[in-house]
This record gives sequence, C-alpha cells and structure tokens, in this order.
Amino acid sequence: MAITANVTNGKLDKTNTTPTQNRKTSSAKASGSNLGYDDFLKLLSAEMQYQDPLEPTSNTDYVAQMATFSQLEATLSMKESMSSSYDQTTKSAALSLVGKEVIVTDKDSASGYYSGKVDYVTYKDGKIQLSINEKMYDYSSLYSVSTDEYYDAIVNSSTFSGLIAKLPKIEDLTIDSKGIIEEARKLYDGLSDYGKQFINASDYSKLQAYEDKLKELIAADKNNQADSKENDTNQTA
Repeated sequence: MAITANVTNGKLDKTNTTPTQNRKTSSAKASGSNLGYDDFLKLLSAEMQYQDPLEPTSNTDYVAQMATFSQLEATLSMKESMSSSYDQTTKSAALSLVGKEVIVTDKDSASGYYSGKVDYVTYKDGKIQLSINEKMYDYSSLYSVSTDEYYDAIVNSSTFSGLIAKLPKIEDLTIDSKGIIEEARKLYDGLSDYGKQFINASDYSKLQAYEDKLKELIAADKNNQADSKENDTNQTA
C-alpha cells in the first residue's frame, strides 16, 4: 500500500499523509457502480498524475487494471446480448402457441388449471400474455402445450369416464340406463386408434359388462311382454 503526502520545501509533510488504498476506496464509493470505459480512463489518468513519486505504480499494474476492466466490460456486454436474445426467443416461443391447445395454472379454477386454445399473444407492461377464451394469462403460468389430437383424446377420455360413472351398480341396472350405455358405445366407436389408447381399460370393461347385462334385461323384458300378451289372449278367449 502506497502513502501519499504533500511536499513542502522539498520535504514530505507527514502531518497530512493518506493511504493511497483508502483514497481509491473512497473514490470508488463516491463514484458509484455505473462507471464506463471513459470514466475508467479518467480515473487511471488521475491515478498516474497524482501517484506517490517515491513509490510509483508500475506499468504492469496499469496494464493489469486495463485488462481487468476490459474483461469486465466484455462480460457485461455479453450478458446484455444474451438477455436480449433470450427475450426474443421467449417471444417467438409464445407467438408459436397461437391456435394451439394449452393448459395454464389458474388459482380461480377448482382444479387449479385451465385449458383452451390460445387466441392471440400480446406484450403488456413488460410481460407476455396469452389470450385463452377471452381470458388473459401470463406466459409464466403456462403448464403444458398439446396438439389438437391429443387435447381431443383427453377430453373424450374424460367424457367417456363420466358416462360410465353415471351408471348404477351393475346389479341395479335397469333398461332406463340404455341411453347412457349407447352414448358411451357410440363415443368409443367414433374414436381413432390413437384416441382409444386414452380410454381407461377398466371403464371399457365396465361398458362391455353393462352391455351384456342390458341385453339380458331387454331379452327378459321381451319375454315378459310376450308372456303378458299370451296371458291376455288366453283371458280373452
């Protein structure tokens, strides 16, 4: 650490000595952290001009300082460039979602999620927002993205499970449930091979069991009707 002092009549004034390192620290605090390359050169020039003549800073130290500052400036420039590139990439990714089915987190939804097709993307208050069924969501709330085929398969699978859940226990099944059973069968038969992969195997097994039971009930009902007609005929005769 160098010591600087005023020179009076060719002699050092030891009453006003100040460590050079302390001066540098004070200058750094006063100048703040937003120094540019020009500011650095001014400080370096001042340091060279007012250095201690009895203990001057070596040229190697100056070169090292300039190299360090240049490296820092290059790092900051690279950081800004990467940040700008990241923003552009994020915006492009958001724009590519238009027309696609997505799932976003939604604290107002009972399930905590909301799904739908992205109508458009906008940039407001420094944030990317997605419009889904006329509701706005931050891009950060995006949970997953799906193709139309995948989304339809999930919806159909859920609908199929819902229909099966509406049916009573198989031992309590009546002909009144015929409409639900036929609707479930129609839904399943209308699915592609890809869509059928999403159907719960247990639900499909239940459908087959209900269909078999329904056939028995219908057959028994026809027999009962036939017996009833026969009895009516005999009574009339």
